[in-house]
Amino acid sequence: MDNFKINNLLVPLDGSTLAESVLPVVGKLAKKINASVTFIHVVEKDAPEKIHGEKHLTAPDEAEKYLKSIAAMDYFSGISIHIHVHETSVKDVSQSIFEHVKELNQDLVVMCTHGSSGFHGMFFGSIAQQVISLGNVPVLLIRPGQKKSTSNCNLETFLIPLDGNPEHEHVLHYASVIAKMCGAAIHLLIAVPDFGSMSGLITVVNRILPGTTSKMMDMIVPDAKEYLKQLQEKLILSGIKTTFSISRNNPAKAISDTAKKVKADLIVLATHGTKGAEAFWEGSVTPKISKSCNLPLLLVSVRK
Repeated sequence: MDNFKINNLLVPLDGSTLAESVLPVVGKLAKKINASVTFIHVVEKDAPEKIHGEKHLTAPDEAEKYLKSIAAMDYFSGISIHIHVHETSVKDVSQSIFEHVKELNQDLVVMCTHGSSGFHGMFFGSIAQQVISLGNVPVLLIRPGQKKSTSNCNLETFLIPLDGNPEHEHVLHYASVIAKMCGAAIHLLIAVPDFGSMSGLITVVNRILPGTTSKMMDMIVPDAKEYLKQLQEKLILSGIKTTFSISRNNPAKAISDTAKKVKADLIVLATHGTKGAEAFWEGSVTPKISKSCNLPLLLVSVRK
């Protein structure tokens, strides 16, 4: 892991304007980390004539012409660009994208959060979620229709929420490598739930013994501060400007509010993949963040 680099970005496109929301970030990221970009279109079997209200690319020749036009955009000036059209129509687009990650030796998949098979929902049931669940290659997700906001994404500050679990520090290592390559600063965050923002068994205890539960949460804060301080020191020693904070709120709101406060360009989240792209907090925080925040989300698998 110490020597790993992100040399190749795979960008699936279906011909829609929504899918093109990823292009500004792809161009900036590729230039900052000196990576090549491969635009891919997978011809879908029995595909609908339209996707998101626009003509769907169903023929290999028109798909190739389209990808070449994308590659010629100013975003990608000076970047090594490749295009790939999977001409044999497939039923499972997400599986095909996953297979191309391995076949084309790709390090990161960048895609819009809508699914090119007409699926709806930001993460669940989408092509993006299926790609995440299939493998360990990180996926950078861009909300659809955010081309204007992503044009202003300078990749200068990364927000990395943590929960104190050492298994999830893999996401920190991955993000720190990208931060170094981008010259970005990192802000670490731990959310300690307040009264009313807990779930499951702890909610029951909270209602019966609110004072006790509140004291338990208060006791967590000093440990969280020490934990973040240690991580901060390591990152600073490695040459990354690092700050941290602790929020007494539910994770989704804490992340959204902190992102605005520190002017983050990118949020990096751990995902177990097979659990619906949920992060390591209970309650599937990832979709909630996506709905309340327009920032790109980098999902890094922490599955064993």
